Amino acid sequence: MPTISVASPIPERRIPAWKRWLKRIVLAGIALIVILAATGAIYNVIENSADARRFPQQGNSVALGSEFPGVSLNINCSGQGSPTVIFDAGLGVPAVGWNFVQPQVAKFTRSCSYDRAGYGWSTSGPMPRTSDEIVKELHALLAAAGEKPPYILVGHSFAGLNIRLYSSAYPGEVAGMVLVDASHEDQNRKMPAEIVAYSKKAAGSAKWQALIAPALIDLGIARLTSDVSSPAYLTKDFREELRYLQLQTKFLSATNSELAYFDTSGDEVRAAGGNLGDKPLVVLTAGKLPDASSLPPGFPMKAFADFENIWRNDLQVREAHLSTHGHQIIVPDSDHMIPFERPDMVVTAIHGVFLAVSAQNAPIHENK
Repeated sequence: MPTISVASPIPERRIPAWKRWLKRIVLAGIALIVILAATGAIYNVIENSADARRFPQQGNSVALGSEFPGVSLNINCSGQGSPTVIFDAGLGVPAVGWNFVQPQVAKFTRSCSYDRAGYGWSTSGPMPRTSDEIVKELHALLAAAGEKPPYILVGHSFAGLNIRLYSSAYPGEVAGMVLVDASHEDQNRKMPAEIVAYSKKAAGSAKWQALIAPALIDLGIARLTSDVSSPAYLTKDFREELRYLQLQTKFLSATNSELAYFDTSGDEVRAAGGNLGDKPLVVLTAGKLPDASSLPPGFPMKAFADFENIWRNDLQVREAHLSTHGHQIIVPDSDHMIPFERPDMVVTAIHGVFLAVSAQNAPIHENK
């Protein structure tokens, strides 16, 4: 009878106690991260929903048509009269940035502010976000919304490039212009070396921040860490409305692209020329340096002060010379954010251009 061998049992390997505890700690840490992430996401959804109710859309969403499939832009119009004033805000500022200016302008003529693609209540738009793309979308928006030229274009900061390019592309639609401390296509060429070096270093950090920013927004971290205490001259409600509109991934994508392609936009304006002929033009220029406390740590303030002289006495003067009826006004008690600090100056400038346009278009009556 054959012998049947029975395998001896393999002794069970015992996991050291420290490894078991390490595994438990890691699993507990992962669980904690998941719980915190879920809590942050829920918190962000709740707060965003509350903000959406608190800050309803100002304006109407208008689809741009087959040329821009899926793109609709928010436009907010008020008042009656002609020419219509069209507002374009600076980089990083939604259309509500004109809230201190537009109601006053609407008292004497029609006025429209709008959110560029990715901003405010507008959808995202095609990339990259250059002035050429922005101008095509604005032209399509005004047509789709039924707004009729002639227009007085008002642009703050980066938007100055946009409205100048618009005037070059559609000169028959533009009757006058107001440039509010507007960007110039040569400003980066005139920038001091210290600011260029600082900007390059900051751009490197910004790339990493752009990668993680959507997660920070979706998990509520950006909201928790955002500072809504400044600028102090704005109401708390308005600062919180800006935060709501700016803490959106579509907004970050749009502003990052506008900034990354700033030089491209400048090249587009330079190539177009953009002389305004005899059309009325007012250039408002900030006369006050920003508070150093509002600038990032390590910012080269001395070099910035030097560049301000170039900005005020060269670049802004050259903008005023775009028209034979152009002139520059220094706003001594405002920094770059003139639409916030001195909205009355913007209103006065627009009214002046409005009267000049009206005088140019007035019928000539012969004396009998």
